[in-house]
Amino acid sequence: MTWFTRKEKGIVTPTELKKETPDGLWSQCPECKKVMHSREHKKNEYTCSSCNYHDKIGSKEYFEIIFDNNEFEELDARMSSSDPLVFIDTKKYPERIVATQKKTGLTDAVRSGIGYMNNIQIVVACMDFNFIGGSMGSVVGEKIARAIDKAREKKAPFLMISKTGGARMMEAGYSLMQMAKTSAKLAMLSEDGIPYISLLTDPTTGGVTASYAMLGDFNISEPGALIGFAGPRVIRETIGKDLPEGFQSAEFVLEHGFLDFIVDRKELKERLSDLLTMLNN
Repeated sequence: MTWFTRKEKGIVTPTELKKETPDGLWSQCPECKKVMHSREHKKNEYTCSSCNYHDKIGSKEYFEIIFDNNEFEELDARMSSSDPLVFIDTKKYPERIVATQKKTGLTDAVRSGIGYMNNIQIVVACMDFNFIGGSMGSVVGEKIARAIDKAREKKAPFLMISKTGGARMMEAGYSLMQMAKTSAKLAMLSEDGIPYISLLTDPTTGGVTASYAMLGDFNISEPGALIGFAGPRVIRETIGKDLPEGFQSAEFVLEHGFLDFIVDRKELKERLSDLLTMLNN
């Protein structure tokens, strides 16, 4: 038996006039699954307003956070990798480089620039994980070395932001040589009495951790960042033992004395400015 009968049709929107939610309008936290408006997410420096999870970001976003009015002079912007070993895996190395450049809009896995942070002149080099896993090749090492030279020339503090899977296998020994080159440049920076701050973000691993990432006058990190040399699975299989809970997290590394402090991204610019002002005084 039918109790109710609809006499008039409700509002019906024709199919051609229906609109879907635009892509990129909303952002979901990978940790707590909270959904935020992308504008709110950006305003919150790409951290979750619920659980404070720090989303992975690249050099573009870090430069916006650090440099006053996002104004800076980019250094060595057009430097790109060659193919010294004529390396081929699933595709030729030059083809992989070109494809990644088109996909990301980057020339390699690090960008560097000089500008002002709260009126303090600073040189910043920032790695991009989207470019072949933020791997350290000859261009990465050379751009960091030149950024350090610029810091020495201008007597400006140097900030290195690491986000990487380690050395770039396509360049083999050429990649490993960058560990020694950047470390030597940092030694010269230290001799000049110029501060070097190393910011380790998620993830920072491999040869980068074994060189410039852990050589700062201050080694700092974002909350929850993965920091280590080899991955947990490799270590577990090598030593044949289970690893402590939270092993290789920033908090674990801080507790064991390898970091100076952990800084929330929303406080990054102010904390860095306060630190450099203190050192200058």
